[in-house]
Amino acid sequence: MNNNKNLIKELCLLTLLFLFVVPTIGQAQTASSILDKAAATYDRSGGITASFTSVTSRTSSSSVVDRTKGQIDMKGSKFVLKSSSLVIWYNGQTQWSYVAQNQEVNVSEPSGDELQMTNPTLLIRSYKTDFTAKLLGDVTASNGKTAYNILLVPRKRGQIQKVELQIEKYSSLPVSATIVSKNDMTTVINISHLRTGANQPDSFFVFNKKEYPKAEIIDLR
Repeated sequence: MNNNKNLIKELCLLTLLFLFVVPTIGQAQTASSILDKAAATYDRSGGITASFTSVTSRTSSSSVVDRTKGQIDMKGSKFVLKSSSLVIWYNGQTQWSYVAQNQEVNVSEPSGDELQMTNPTLLIRSYKTDFTAKLLGDVTASNGKTAYNILLVPRKRGQIQKVELQIEKYSSLPVSATIVSKNDMTTVINISHLRTGANQPDSFFVFNKKEYPKAEIIDLR
């Protein structure tokens, strides 16, 4: 179960990437102005769907701990993360986490420190006060496009030590992130096949019991 919890946190960091990165890009090409432009681009996107790959390794040894492929859908503060072993729905208030191995759905309403790991909206509201952003320069992203490389460092101690975000210059949307945690873990997330204008209905971001009739519902609220 601990591995599943870690996977949930790592996948939710992907949502952090989209909804936190997007609101923090550019002014005369500063980190803040780039992130502001990304935020505006996300707000105009009409819903986003994208594929992702996530590789988690030990920072000290580079040994791979987990590899994950999946899809992320987002609209406003809502999101759905899907992989072969896990699905997470978040409708802006309630979160449902389905673990395929156990056929369990954990229902929660994240608050406080939990939101730092599982609720991107908290980071959207607080990134200007909770993080410092620095533009490191231009890089060639995993998709072969030129991107801005931005370093984010939390102002207060927490699980995240630093994040390097790559924002594609042409689209002003994130293409990858490297998240270094204080538990000797580094997660590299790459985004591909990103499509805007998905316009998902609100019901898309809510767990539907009919689609998982055998799942055990565990209400943690």
